Amino acid sequence: MEKPRIFTMSFASIYPLYIQKAEKKGRTKNEVNEIIFWLTGYDEHSLQHQIMSEVDLEMFFKQAPRINPNASLIKGVICGYRVEEIEDEVMRQIRYLDKLIDELAKGKAMEKILRK
Repeated sequence: MEKPRIFTMSFASIYPLYIQKAEKKGRTKNEVNEIIFWLTGYDEHSLQHQIMSEVDLEMFFKQAPRINPNASLIKGVICGYRVEEIEDEVMRQIRYLDKLIDELAKGKAMEKILRK
């Protein structure tokens, strides 16, 4: 079976779009990074390494130091799919990040976004 196209897109090409989406709504790059760090376990150095290496989204999530155990608390619809019902683990993680960035752009408080 062929991989979904999104799996082969480089994280480096998607990352600026996340930042752009957040900044259009008055949020910051630091908040985007905080979300990525929370979800994936990357830190500033390892995130920059992934960007410079131009890994694809599939590898970005497969190489993540640790997916936050509270990620399963992320619920709702993104791109027409309920994130909690997505069976493919990597696709679900990609959509988790999309959902969190959407919540940031919609003005939700960081405490709620990070499921604290």
